[in-house]
Amino acid sequence: MDAAYATRDPVQAELAARVAGIGHRARTVSIATLASEVDAIRAAALPHGLYPAVAVTHAIEAALARGERGALVIGWLDILRDAVACDRHDGPACETYLAACSVRLSG
Repeated sequence: MDAAYATRDPVQAELAARVAGIGHRARTVSIATLASEVDAIRAAALPHGLYPAVAVTHAIEAALARGERGALVIGWLDILRDAVACDRHDGPACETYLAACSVRLSG
């Protein structure tokens, strides 16, 4: 894991590693596999209160459902990695990450 995204929280560290793994495989696996792996991140983040990460996973899942692939999804995985490492877990933090996803979408 990149030192810039290192965290002391073992859950966040494990999720960040999983996001990185998804990113490495994103160009070669099916949309269904990507969606399943992103959903697993959401399911793991939710009980730990990592709400910005949960919000971003919903945006990624919606993009995958629309058939998005390639650089756009890779960009959203970068945002997800940041959201996983975020120390804030409130509504405004979720809105900030969703706005970042929106900016990526409009490019």
